[in-house]
Amino acid sequence: MRVEIWSDIACPWCYVGKARFEQALAAFPHRDQVEVVHRSFELDPGRAKDDIQPVLTMLTKKYGMSEAQAQAGEDNLGAQAAAMGLDYRTRGRDHGSTFDMHRLLHFAKEQGRQEELLDALYKANFAEERSVYNDDERLVDLAVTAGLDEEATRTVLADPDAYADAVREDEREAARLGARGVPFFVLDRAYGVSGAQSAEVFTQALTQAWGERSPLTLLDDGGAEACGPDGCAVPHHG
Repeated sequence: MRVEIWSDIACPWCYVGKARFEQALAAFPHRDQVEVVHRSFELDPGRAKDDIQPVLTMLTKKYGMSEAQAQAGEDNLGAQAAAMGLDYRTRGRDHGSTFDMHRLLHFAKEQGRQEELLDALYKANFAEERSVYNDDERLVDLAVTAGLDEEATRTVLADPDAYADAVREDEREAARLGARGVPFFVLDRAYGVSGAQSAEVFTQALTQAWGERSPLTLLDDGGAEACGPDGCAVPHHG
């Protein structure tokens, strides 16, 4: 079974939701047969790389809330993160473009290090003081920590077109599937779960999707040549 997760590094509910999903997956009896694929979704697509602002400023402008309301929301998120054993800085975080991070995540996927890089980016953005925005050296350091080659990472970051199509395709696919926000979880392209649901909801979704998988229907014309463990059938000509 495949679970695809659309998320953004700037999304605090994606950070919390990933931990809740992983809690459910860890207890799922068939977890070893579940493939998890992370897909790109930008909360601010098209945002300039150097357009960085405090999280509280972004929240007040984007959602029309007061600074006190925005801070209360951050405090609540900090408590939700702590409940999952996650560190979360409720003061002093900033916000910016995540496009380069998504490009690096596609590069990391090719190298088999996507999960490691995603975790490193989340931790850096939500728990650590140094910003991840408009700082290629910071991203290089995190990529190396995740097991990626330093020079290869620099090459990807230096080329704005590298993996850009993969990011945009993920975002188009999210739109086709009806995702209007993240995190967005899709199980075997049959079930969708929106938001940072509880581990119990994820457990229910995994169980239901697993139980309703369709068995393979074999369409056999009875006469087609094929290859198998004993070799290949030799066609006979009359």
